[in-house]
Amino acid sequence: MDKLIVALDVDTPAQALSLAKELQGVAGMFKIGSQLFTLAGPQIVKDVLATGAKVFLDLKFHDIPHQVAGAARSAAQLGVSLFTAHASGGAEMMQRAVAAVSDVAAKEGTARPAVLAVSVLTSMDTNALAQIGVNASPEESVLRLVKLAEQAGVDGVVASPREAATIRSTIARKNFLIVTPGIRPAGNEAGDQRRVATPAAALAAGADYLVVGRPITAAADPLAAARQIAVEMSQSTGTATNA
Repeated sequence: MDKLIVALDVDTPAQALSLAKELQGVAGMFKIGSQLFTLAGPQIVKDVLATGAKVFLDLKFHDIPHQVAGAARSAAQLGVSLFTAHASGGAEMMQRAVAAVSDVAAKEGTARPAVLAVSVLTSMDTNALAQIGVNASPEESVLRLVKLAEQAGVDGVVASPREAATIRSTIARKNFLIVTPGIRPAGNEAGDQRRVATPAAALAAGADYLVVGRPITAAADPLAAARQIAVEMSQSTGTATNA
C-alpha cells in the first residue's frame, strides 16, 4: 500500500535490508532515521534504494540555514523521496532547504524530494513542552509551526494523527502532505509515543502517509503484521489524497 511507510529502526543494516526485501509490495516506502543512518551512513540509503524501494530519510535537519541547505542537497543527490527538517529551525532554514533540492533536481534532471517540516515530536505532551519553555498545548504548537512551514514553501509536515484533521482543515494547499508517525494498530501498546491513533483513524483525519515501526519490525511475522495494518488502513472512511 503506497500510504504505508515502514520505519527501519533496527540494529543492523542486514536487518534493514532483509525487512525492505520482505515487505516490498506491502510497504510503499521505508524510513531511515537517526539510529540506522548513524550506524551505516549514506550507504544504507543506497542499498535500500537498490532493492527498488523508495526511501524517506528522517534525520530532522536543524541547524543554521547554510548547513541545512547543504544537507538537503545531499539528500536530493542520494535519491530519497522524502526528508525532514525541524520547523522550529525557522522560515529561512526551510526556504533554503526547498531551494537546494529544487536546484539539484533542475541540474540533474531528477525528481525533487519532498521537504517535510517536523512540528512537535509525537513523544511530546503538554508537560514535556513546558519543560522546554513552551507554554502552549501540543495542538497549538503544531498549528503555529505548520503555518510557518507552509509559508516557507515546504511540501508538507510530520505531525501526530491527533492534529491531522486540524491541519487539513487549516492549510488551503490541497497537495500539502501530512505524514503521521505514532500509528498503533488496534490493541497495540503506545510505547514511548504520547499522541497516537489507529491506521484507519489517522487516514480518516487526513493523513497522506502513515509511518509504522515497532508494530511491524518487532512482530514475530513482520509481513503478516504489515498486511494486517494494510487491512486496517483500507477500512478508513477518510478522503486523504494518495500523494
